[in-house]
Amino acid sequence: MDAFTHLQNTSLAKVLADRDYQLRSSIRAELLQSADQKYADLAGQVHDLGDESVADLLTDIDNARIERHVQELRGIVAARQRLAAGNINRCVDCGDGIGFERLLTHPVATRCIECQERHEKKYAHEAPPRM
Repeated sequence: MDAFTHLQNTSLAKVLADRDYQLRSSIRAELLQSADQKYADLAGQVHDLGDESVADLLTDIDNARIERHVQELRGIVAARQRLAAGNINRCVDCGDGIGFERLLTHPVATRCIECQERHEKKYAHEAPPRM
């Protein structure tokens, strides 16, 4: 596993900073929008079970989207720590290099492609955590 050059580390830091900004902006916008669209507004004045179901679904979708963004932000914090420690290129499973190109496209990656594929196959049938 080769260490990245200063230029590569700088490029990864910029990718992480840009994604961090995008996620925070998106979360802020979604929270502001959800504050404008109260549950009662979504459900309407007539309390129809269908309308309430749609309102519940829209609220759940918004919450799930925000939760995904927050999880990715946590991944960015961890990636920045790995970058600062000089081990962002180390796979958590096998210790081999993850690769600069992979990290440019998916900067929060913690596994090389081979280990990620094994991980996904192993855990493909588990239900995702619920809020």
